Amino acid sequence: MPFEPEERRPRLTPAIADVRRAVRGACSDLADGCLVLVALSGGADSLALAAATAFEAPRAGLRAGAVIVDHGLQDASAEVAERAALRAREVGLDPVRVVRVHVDPASPEGPEGAARTARYAALAAQASDLGAAAVLLAHTLDDQAETVLLGLARGSGAASLQGMAAEAGLYRRPLLGIRRATTRAFCDDARLEPWHDPQNADLSYARVRVRERALPVLEAELGPGVAEALARTAEQLREDNAAFQQMIEETIEDIVEHVEAGIAVSVSALEANPPALRGRLVRYVALAEFGVALERVHVQAVLRLVTDWRGQKPLDLPGFTAAREGALLVLRGA
Repeated sequence: MPFEPEERRPRLTPAIADVRRAVRGACSDLADGCLVLVALSGGADSLALAAATAFEAPRAGLRAGAVIVDHGLQDASAEVAERAALRAREVGLDPVRVVRVHVDPASPEGPEGAARTARYAALAAQASDLGAAAVLLAHTLDDQAETVLLGLARGSGAASLQGMAAEAGLYRRPLLGIRRATTRAFCDDARLEPWHDPQNADLSYARVRVRERALPVLEAELGPGVAEALARTAEQLREDNAAFQQMIEETIEDIVEHVEAGIAVSVSALEANPPALRGRLVRYVALAEFGVALERVHVQAVLRLVTDWRGQKPLDLPGFTAAREGALLVLRGA
């Protein structure tokens, strides 16, 4: 390891220790020699993650690099991306790649959704090309709280209120237990200068309004700890969902059978389960067989064929039809 003069080495402050510890825990199961990539924007969260990963990776026998995705949505975005790449190299990450993506502002997903889709596609492609074992994302506890609050406001159900997973396939989020203030303190303590994204102050974005207005009001009126409580809620719902998923997987094979152009589910078996599990079973079948993620209104309409059967006509749903045929609920591709 190259010698680093004492005056250049950041002292071990609580913020630096907390972020390094989080990275160490998130990567503890990776095999020696694996490559981990940090998704780096240059902001305080991802810069703290990059510096902590550069410190922890060699001590864990890992290699660490970075991918900077330039969405091309702001003036001077290329310069911002190159500056982030320079910071990555300065803290010791290698390889470091800058990838420019095209984001369609007219996408049905909206500009934020389209940018997210393009970003994850670029990260996955770079991870595949480099043979990376994991991509580290810099979402913090504050991001988790904002996600849960947005999901609650939209009435998106338990799936949305689960927030972001600490680990999901290729992606890991070491900082979900770390406050944004801690990553900023890390950068100050380590003498790192983060980029301040002007979009993070743009109140036209719902997430920014939650961050700048809604959460501060909740903290002021209800007392401190609201963000932590929302994050705990997400964790509890994720545990509940895992239990439901296990129940579904144990149940599904016994209550379904294949029919021409579709699949049939036993009405009596559905009725024997509690309402929450009935709905999840219907969602599971729709997604597994037809690739359709049903909205609640569709699930409730399908369940009325089970619990409130009065000779209704078949339902035309996105991607398939649902009909009651005797003792079976039959779903067929449209």
